[in-house]
Parts: sequence; C-alpha cells; structure tokens
Amino acid sequence: MRILSPEPGEADLAARYAYPPDGTWLRANMVASLDGAAQRDERSGGLGNAADRHLFLLLRGLADAVIIGAQTVRAEGYGPVRRSEGWDAVRDRNSPAPPIAIVSRSLDLDFGAPIFTEAEVPTMVLAPACADPARVEAAREHADVIIAGQDSLDFSVAVRELAERGHRRLLCEGGPSVLGQVVAAGLLDELCLTLSPMLLGGNPTRILDGPPVPVPPELKLAHALQDEDFLFLRYTRNR
Repeated sequence: MRILSPEPGEADLAARYAYPPDGTWLRANMVASLDGAAQRDERSGGLGNAADRHLFLLLRGLADAVIIGAQTVRAEGYGPVRRSEGWDAVRDRNSPAPPIAIVSRSLDLDFGAPIFTEAEVPTMVLAPACADPARVEAAREHADVIIAGQDSLDFSVAVRELAERGHRRLLCEGGPSVLGQVVAAGLLDELCLTLSPMLLGGNPTRILDGPPVPVPPELKLAHALQDEDFLFLRYTRNR
C-alpha cells in the first residue's frame, strides 16, 4: 500500500482522458457518493461540483456519440448535446457535437422534445426488434433508429452498428440500468467515476442496476485526480 501524493499544478484533462487511437472504445462516466448512491433526489447532478460538470462536458467533446437510457433522459430532462467552450482543442471531427443515442425498449419518447427537435446532429434511438412497429415508424421520422436484438437490446450489435456509422469513441452516461447491461455484455472498456464526498444513506440506486454479473470484470486504475474533496477516478479494462 502506498500514498497517492498530489502532483503540483493542473492536470491536462484532454490528454489524460484521450481515447485510444484505434478501434472502438466504450467509456462510462458516472458519479457516486461515498456510500455508493448514484443519485441525490433522483438526479445524478446533485452529487457533483463545478469540476465534475467541467469533466462531464469535456468527455462529451471527446466522444463520437453519447449513449443514454430513456428513463435517464426523462428523469434528468436531457436536451441535445451542444457545443461547449474549449472543444476546439479536442474535437477534430466534422460533427459540431456528438449525437445522443437513446436506449429504449418501448420507444415511449416525446419526439417533440428539444432532444429531437433542437439537435444539431440527429438524435439516434437504439431499440430491440420487439418494439411497437408504429412507435418505430414514428421514431424514424425524428431520429436515426438502430434495431439491435429481439426481446431486449443487444448492445454488442448496437455498438457495432454505431461504429459502422463512424461512432467508435462512445460515451455512456447511464443510467444505472443501461450501464448494468453494458457491463453484463462485457462491453465496458473504461469507467470514469467521480467520488462525491457525501453520505446519503437510505436505499439508493448504485451506478449499476441489474442482476449480479456472472464473471465480474476487473478494471485497473489509470489515474486518480482531486478537486476540493472530490476524487476523479479513471479505470480501464484489464483483459
């Protein structure tokens, strides 16, 4: 066991969080309290600080597409990703902002919401083949729809389809149910975890919500950063 002594000066976040140069890479960005809660008042935003919000925007700028569950879109009031200050140095692709890819089995989505109507780059919807055909057709009028899997979404197929569309640098923002499915499918390459210095108690949702993973993946610590009393941990796959 050793002491992690802070280095003087500011960290180069764009360099530390750069994606690998080749291949498809799926990273998740989550926040949790000291006692494991992934939400405060049913929202993840209540756990972060200014540095967490800055990193949140930077990770979006580095990504080709942002994967989010429909429940999180509704609960957090998600809109489209908008270009952020400082992206010129990290976003070398033609797309002004990464599109959001919404995971939805029922396609119970408000297609008149800003996440569809105000997106600079068309929003995508990831759905299984069992989705209501009428809802699929409605979704196709407002979004790029990817059908993957039968009774539930097959994330392996979805990730492959996203990569074929040029979206190989993927960012999953949850929620916990979606991240649980990504981990269960063995697709998570990286976890960026903000550890918030709060103790909330109760029985909150953790960053993974789902059945136990039969073969738990082991991740290795890539770095640990500090801002105020918050820790910013980056773990990568160890396989």
